[in-house]
Amino acid sequence: MTDQELKDLVASLAINQQESRKENDKAMKELRQQIGGIANKFGSFTEGLALPSMTKILTEKFGMTTINPSVRVRDKNGNEQEIDVLAYANSEINTAFIVEVKSHLREEGIEQLLKQCRDFPVLFPELAHKKLYGILAAVDANQQLQQKVLAQGLYFAKIHDEQFSLCVPKDFKPFCFNQE
Repeated sequence: MTDQELKDLVASLAINQQESRKENDKAMKELRQQIGGIANKFGSFTEGLALPSMTKILTEKFGMTTINPSVRVRDKNGNEQEIDVLAYANSEINTAFIVEVKSHLREEGIEQLLKQCRDFPVLFPELAHKKLYGILAAVDANQQLQQKVLAQGLYFAKIHDEQFSLCVPKDFKPFCFNQE
């Protein structure tokens, strides 16, 4: 093989390698989009699964009269949040709940709900005068994370027999995020 033939072969291999890399990158991007779509659908499915149980808990246990699933809100700086369930009641109850639903609870889910609760008065100024509590509902959560949820003063709900129910000890004291 001559030097020129070797150079041509190396150049050809380099071009083929670049084309293969581009095809692999494109395939990986498509795969990530598909996985992301599946994750979003599973999240929506979990939220839909939780809504009837959470509606019952919010109305019967806490007296909430308005329950809004999948609330999107944007502040004046353009920051956007999605809240899985926002519930509130007026009159003497004067209370609101934010419910975050997770198929598999991770630390980030707890932080997400805490941030939503802290940002509540800015994002919902029309409800800022209400007492505010958080509920984290999860299909799957290890005992350590469940304890962390409760230690933060958040209610914890877990699915059992296709229904979510609150899992809090008798002496649980929820944290009120919006005390006047």
